[in-house]
Amino acid sequence: MKGESITKKVLKGLLLVGAIYVAASSPYFAFYLSRNLRKVLGEKKPIKKKDPRFKNAFYYLKNRGYLDIRKKNHQIYIALTKQGRKRAGKYLIDDLNIKKPRKWDKKYRIVFFDIPNITRIKRDALRGKLKELGFFRLQQSVWVYPYECRKEIDLLREFFGLKKEELILITGEIENDRFLRRYFKI
Repeated sequence: MKGESITKKVLKGLLLVGAIYVAASSPYFAFYLSRNLRKVLGEKKPIKKKDPRFKNAFYYLKNRGYLDIRKKNHQIYIALTKQGRKRAGKYLIDDLNIKKPRKWDKKYRIVFFDIPNITRIKRDALRGKLKELGFFRLQQSVWVYPYECRKEIDLLREFFGLKKEELILITGEIENDRFLRRYFKI
């Protein structure tokens, strides 16, 4: 996340949190807001409340139609609009990676999907992202990965609007898997 714009951090944080309520009358409004976003994003350092970029990020996002900011009963309600969720989802997908554990659990994760030709763009984008994440393609729509990746696949499924088209199979064995062990260096 180093070097990432505050605007991008705010969008991604709000996507993960959903919405934020903050007492608008509190002099610590910006502090609480940045602290909540920091926790969600796993940041070590808080976004500085006096940093004008933090305040400007909210104005920018609101003016672009990404944020819905309302004041109700001395509280401010901040949520992403549909357009904001779409943009934040793109940022999450762009930054998506799968953490590899120190030791392999000797199980393969196999992702199957059957996406109709009508939505070819989604299918091609999903294939591209799986390849970028390091999956091995066994067949056109069958991809293998040796580490836990359910959360990442669920995020991709949600982003691409897939429900029934994609399945994950976890197996302990694939016949003649030397080529996979070599590919994944396990």
